[in-house]
Amino acid sequence: MRILSNTEINRIKALTERAIELTLIEPTETGLEKSIMDATGPVRSYLKEKSLHDYGLQTQGPEHKIIIDAQIITHDKVVDTKASLYRPITKKGDPRIWFKKLGCYTSPNDILGLIAYKHKLYVVNITTLDIISLLSQSVANPLKEIIAELSYDANMVANELLGLIRNIARKGPIPALLNADTAVGRTLEHALGIQINSSKNPDYKGIELKSFRSERPNRKNLFAQVPNWTLSKFKSSAEILDAFGYSRQGDFKLYCTVSTLVRNSQGLQFKLDTNLAHLVENSEDKTIGNFVLWTLETLHSRLLEKHNETFWVEAESIMLDGHEHFLYKKVQHTRKPIISQFDILLEQGLITMDHLIKKHGVTGKVVEKGPLFKIKPKAIDLLFPPSQLYIL
Repeated sequence: MRILSNTEINRIKALTERAIELTLIEPTETGLEKSIMDATGPVRSYLKEKSLHDYGLQTQGPEHKIIIDAQIITHDKVVDTKASLYRPITKKGDPRIWFKKLGCYTSPNDILGLIAYKHKLYVVNITTLDIISLLSQSVANPLKEIIAELSYDANMVANELLGLIRNIARKGPIPALLNADTAVGRTLEHALGIQINSSKNPDYKGIELKSFRSERPNRKNLFAQVPNWTLSKFKSSAEILDAFGYSRQGDFKLYCTVSTLVRNSQGLQFKLDTNLAHLVENSEDKTIGNFVLWTLETLHSRLLEKHNETFWVEAESIMLDGHEHFLYKKVQHTRKPIISQFDILLEQGLITMDHLIKKHGVTGKVVEKGPLFKIKPKAIDLLFPPSQLYIL
């Protein structure tokens, strides 16, 4: 695909800011003449993610062609059409896609946005349609009406959760459930009726909740992910603890932060191997060297799984009668992290990892509460597209 113009980028942003997920495709001159477009990797992934079509399961040949209802959105009308999804017999059966009547509404090398909604594909010409103007008009138009409907559905759960948190905030300071750093999140989840569990899934109907005290601008938890033990020299958290742990208050533990920028007091540091797409943890002890690694693919998957949509909830900590209370004040609402930024932020030391390994003095059992990947507050806006801030 060609480089997007600034105008096209701003038009796409206008859609993503309204929670519209889309993929892009560029018809060529030859493609328009032959009524054919390559279904590129991003298009294939998008259709599969939206449960519209999986080219990987499709057999070659015209008899296996799939037809999907579609609409082409113009500035003043909606054109009903059909999308054809198929793999030809020729060559390797490279995936193809085409929309009837498309040639009447697009020119070679226009950038088209494809939006999946209710088992239908909508086509929006990003290059020629003045999206920002149409969405801001006071009078109705086809694009504004469809985007409003899509945006409403996309925000339904978020609006529901926001309403619940606002009701909690109206009650004023709420007593903390426990005396711990995690109390701010546990207290909110308890007030929302969310069961405390160890699931890796988001907390509320697909939305992850991350709460923090406003007076503590600490790093924010992104997700926990153990190394790929198969590809690592060390095969367990116990081995890491044995090599780098220390005794403290009757326990043998390793509580430390690992960054790409500097070695910590245990001599540990990250190395980002972009050629192999690995994040490697290294020891300054040359007899140990690189001892565990994560594949970037796994870390990307965990980030997408955990933070497809997130509420970052800020609370003020108030002491009343010697007991901590929380007054929930703000929510930052983020969606769809920018995966390419994750690697950059790792390299810049803005995303780090905490080891939280401990061997209990009595039982001798090794417990790993991480490894926890965390992000510095100032980098949240770098990892996620433009977010929304709600004052409770």
